[in-house]
Amino acid sequence: MNPGGRRTGRGRARTAVALGCLLALASAACTGGPDDPRQSGQEEAAQGPIVVASGLDVTGSGSVRQQLIEEWNRRHAGSEDRQAKLVELPGGADQQRSQLLGALQSGSARYDVVNLDITWIPEFAEAGLISPMPGTETGAADAGADDADFIGQVHATTVWKDRSYARPFNSDVGLLYYRPDLLKSIEAENRPNGKWTWDRLTSSVGTMRLNPVRPGDLAGWTTQLKKYEGLTVNTVEAFADAGVELTDGEGEYRSSAEQLKEGLDELLDRVDEGQVQPAATDSDETASLTDFAEGRAVFLRHWPYAYGALGGLMDEKEYAVGRLPGKAVLGGQNLAVTADSPRADDARALITFLTSRESERCLLDAGFAATRTSVYGPAAKPCWPRVAAALRPAGDAPKAAAPGEGTPKGQGPNARAAYIKILETALTEAVQRPRTPYYGAFTQVLQSHVHALLKAKRPETAEAADRLDKALRDAFAGR
Repeated sequence: MNPGGRRTGRGRARTAVALGCLLALASAACTGGPDDPRQSGQEEAAQGPIVVASGLDVTGSGSVRQQLIEEWNRRHAGSEDRQAKLVELPGGADQQRSQLLGALQSGSARYDVVNLDITWIPEFAEAGLISPMPGTETGAADAGADDADFIGQVHATTVWKDRSYARPFNSDVGLLYYRPDLLKSIEAENRPNGKWTWDRLTSSVGTMRLNPVRPGDLAGWTTQLKKYEGLTVNTVEAFADAGVELTDGEGEYRSSAEQLKEGLDELLDRVDEGQVQPAATDSDETASLTDFAEGRAVFLRHWPYAYGALGGLMDEKEYAVGRLPGKAVLGGQNLAVTADSPRADDARALITFLTSRESERCLLDAGFAATRTSVYGPAAKPCWPRVAAALRPAGDAPKAAAPGEGTPKGQGPNARAAYIKILETALTEAVQRPRTPYYGAFTQVLQSHVHALLKAKRPETAEAADRLDKALRDAFAGR
């Protein structure tokens, strides 16, 4: 099913797609040519399995996505044509995006379902590479009833220009982890109780008289400030707290140099040398998690899967989790049907299964953030039994300690229930990164300018904001 008019009206997004294909030439994604047997016709392609392309599973849970695919296959064991296959793409998010853009544009790989980062939906939709979900124009009652169970902010990530192009699969949101054992020197009234604010966090760090100079020194907090998507997320969170909105609902740039300066000042205040771990400007998720677990930071900004990872790295009394101070950015992936899939109906049926209440519970148990409201409630449907058994051994005990393994080994049911409530609330109130078909260009521009500012000895935010303003105007215009 092709979206009406999209395939012939790609416009400016065609440039981004072509660039993605060029970048993917080093991989198998763009190797297909006119005589490639993989392009020999839709009838032949339709005889194979339903192919799902996805990034790697970061939870270390025994690959819950693969387990869900296998559950689908068991339920359709008598139908060879309805079997499904998961293809995990290597590399980081930028590499995966390039591979998918190249493969779908060139037709060099037959994917029926793609698991897209939520920030890619406008780009893939505008380029006509994914199909809109049925009923999204007319508001069909059946589709609307089920969609209403998805968390509102999360479901909004599937929409571009008033049409939904996907269904939410697994979500993500920034959380604040902290070390109660390192907070003993803080008076009881200043310890975590409810939601932190950045002022309270800064005050707590000041009370502890921390002044880290070298990587390895105890710091107030750490996060991901390396020049990659983690830096974009931290910057957008600071911008949101400063009231900076970069785009409108149509992806048009709406900020200014003056507003950007306020956002940059907010970010610099948070990462002041006397507060943040010096290694943070070169840290990604793994490095920041390690610094926190090994006692080099009291607080950590990270994603939900870190809760499971810490269960295999630390004693239950050494870590806790709460809401992130201020605004938290939404992350995650959505499942979409490719525009050229000859198996569109089967692909949509598979997506419905993978995003069902039972499947979403499996994702939550594995360490992901579930996308449905009902999964967080007392009447939540349990994970599919055979998937649950594959994620942990029989009985109530979770797997033995290993970084990233599903349910934490140390924290009991009360702590787990509190964490799930925190996660649901954080998802409900999260903010989105800019919605634009030119997200790849935007994030590269933002990372380059902000990282240079963070590395500067005496950063001048007015000049940096002016340069960033000009660069972002070009990026959001597709220039």
